[in-house]
Amino acid sequence: MTRLPSLLARALAVLALAGLVAQPVAAQSQGPSVLRDAETEALLQDLVDPLADAAGLGSGAVDIVLINDPSMNAFVAGGQRIYIHSGTINEADSVGEVQGVLAHELGHITGGHINRMSEGMANAGRISLLSTLLAVGAALAGAGEAAMGIMQAGQRAALGNFLAFSRTQEASADQAGAQYLSEAGISGRGSLTFFERLQSYEFRRGISQDRENEYARSHPMTGQRLATLREGYEADRAWAAPDDAALQQRFERVKAKLFGYLAEPERTLQYYPIYLDTVPARYARALAYHKDARMDDALAEVGTLVSLEPDNPYFLELEGQILLESGQVPQSLAPLREATRLTGSNPLIASMLGHALLATDDPANLDEAESVLRAAVGRDRENPFAWYQLGVVYGLRGDQPRARLASAEQQVMSGNPQAAMMNAQAAEAGLEPYTADWIRAQDVQLQARGMLEQMAERN
Repeated sequence: MTRLPSLLARALAVLALAGLVAQPVAAQSQGPSVLRDAETEALLQDLVDPLADAAGLGSGAVDIVLINDPSMNAFVAGGQRIYIHSGTINEADSVGEVQGVLAHELGHITGGHINRMSEGMANAGRISLLSTLLAVGAALAGAGEAAMGIMQAGQRAALGNFLAFSRTQEASADQAGAQYLSEAGISGRGSLTFFERLQSYEFRRGISQDRENEYARSHPMTGQRLATLREGYEADRAWAAPDDAALQQRFERVKAKLFGYLAEPERTLQYYPIYLDTVPARYARALAYHKDARMDDALAEVGTLVSLEPDNPYFLELEGQILLESGQVPQSLAPLREATRLTGSNPLIASMLGHALLATDDPANLDEAESVLRAAVGRDRENPFAWYQLGVVYGLRGDQPRARLASAEQQVMSGNPQAAMMNAQAAEAGLEPYTADWIRAQDVQLQARGMLEQMAERN
């Protein structure tokens, strides 16, 4: 297989995951972390489902993954899964803005743009290969400087070809997103507001808006996208449709919750000062106080929230979490049990309940802990925390093969394939052949082996 020159290869590695925003991407030794929160995931799913229906994919067909990154961005990377940065939630003011972003990313999914990325790469590769052959010929003829010029020109042409291909895909995703918003009866006002916000974001960061530099971008100019979309949105029958008030309320709470969790406590208290008595403000402050080890203040804020809405499972979840993490383990069980019940055993909340039951150090709680944790991983296998806790349960029961299997599950999701392989092999050796767990141990080994092969290829 022909290798692309290093300059182009590096550019493609970044652009392959480009989503809504064209901006410099800093190289990182480790990727950004994924944020898991039951309330946030439920909201994002409710935001994308009507759009997925409009796109012909169906409710529940598209997953949303929240990435811990302060920049305004979203992307797809294959499959029916959208990755959205926490910075997008923080910068947006309405559900309409977020749905505009999700609609655009759905356009990439339905257009098969990630799968078609190889087409753009192949075209760029052919240009680059031709320039390489010409450069070799020039070098053999003794024209070293000419050979270098040909190579550099070829790299620029290849990159320009790929960027033009990417801009075409982005424009296509814009139009598809507008169609899905319209068919779902959602106004494009939020989408336009987000693009205006994006344009301001680019101005602040010195990202060129000069049309002469458009050829160097993976996305069309934001101003051009705004002008194109505005005409269609304003003529659309859904233009005057109001935002869903219930979804907007949930969005404001989730936004405050994420802010309180991610920001330094001092910054949260500046943004949500104590004289604000709204639910979002109390939510954010409860998390800020918790991070700052001001447990009495945190419990006072969350206690007020629970008194306002006694059946809100997410307020109860936070109350249980604060109690658990402040060492009041027995007191944490009641709110966590109720939150688990109210959400129909949401896997993330059930995982915390399982952890709290184990933290009591009471053998009488092992059966309940095993039950809730097995239910959690049964509904959400991508939950390393639940797998770890389940492994603890099996270890306490003396069931070492299943403890090793749970550990293997946790390690393969935590990016440690070598340890996952070792534990899965030990589990397989100790489990009864042809049982479900024995077969799963083999599956984990295959998954870990694939990860190790990919790591070897990268090195």
